[in-house]
Amino acid sequence: MKMYKPVIETINKYGEKKEIEPFINRIILGDVLEVMKNIPPESVDVAFADPPFNLRKEYGNYEDSKADYEYLEWCYKWIDEMIKVLKPNGTLFLHNIPKWLIEYGHHLRKQGMIFRHWIAWDAMSIPLGKTLLPAHYGILYYTKSKRDFKFYDLRSPHKRCSKCGEVTKDYGGKKNLMHPFGTILSDVWTDLHRIRHKKRRDEHPCQLPEPLLERLILMVTNRNDIVLDPFMGTGTTALAAKRLNRKFIGIDNDKNYVELTRKKLEEINPREYNGYVYQYNKKGQSKKSPNNKFVRFHSLRDKDIVIDKNRLKDEVPGLYIDYELELIRKGKFYSTKKNHNSKKISNEN
Repeated sequence: MKMYKPVIETINKYGEKKEIEPFINRIILGDVLEVMKNIPPESVDVAFADPPFNLRKEYGNYEDSKADYEYLEWCYKWIDEMIKVLKPNGTLFLHNIPKWLIEYGHHLRKQGMIFRHWIAWDAMSIPLGKTLLPAHYGILYYTKSKRDFKFYDLRSPHKRCSKCGEVTKDYGGKKNLMHPFGTILSDVWTDLHRIRHKKRRDEHPCQLPEPLLERLILMVTNRNDIVLDPFMGTGTTALAAKRLNRKFIGIDNDKNYVELTRKKLEEINPREYNGYVYQYNKKGQSKKSPNNKFVRFHSLRDKDIVIDKNRLKDEVPGLYIDYELELIRKGKFYSTKKNHNSKKISNEN
């Protein structure tokens, strides 16, 4: 397409040098296949793709109503490019409806990729024809290597009372024996949901919630790792990566989406801790600390969770973390008598 030619020419110039730096922390306007051909091989730590689903959605510069065989041929081309740019220990995530993920899985097996999980997350949809009520989207999780790949256990936080902060689930009478951060994350995610309210959405037909991308990034990357999204849309993946101190590469063929993403990125500051604060109760009070507030997380990583009151208070003034004392007792943190800050005992970044 003529309007993207100058961008592609610039990328080609850098691509010939086989350098990754010119792509880092950029949102690139261009065709996904043309741009990805110029990204150096084995240069990206994780690649996430959320392509159009071929469901006749309204996209600015893409026809979302291809014949099935034509759609799959196109998908296989960019999937192969994603595999090419992944590092030997890299991770691939593909997001779509089950109909297409089955076909993706067959292709990935032929390409030698290693299956890890089919992740299902809550996404209630409208039934079309004689079908059950669609209630989830799927994410295929594959790695390039059978043994040498990054993976970190994440915990799904306990559901807690908004007033007293106590865990609401009994866990068969063994609530006191559970890890204070929550249970190990399963491959069915019911705590993340589609963005339903228009006031919280951008002008995009299929915008994903940012906590979903933060969870995936936390699960398989460390700080300064490179995250690629060839269907960036309005920037969810780039925003999540920047918040978590990861580098990103975004591609989209819609000028409006690219400009919107760049503006949103200017307003984002990287965090000093890993974990996503998604809810805190402004009015709720704790029995242990009646004048303070609660914080809850979507995704908690054992090695990276930093509960540092001074840092967190910068974002959430008056913050109180009601299970902090439990962590100290379990040896996960230590507390200084001088300022009572809690710090993580870990070398992991």
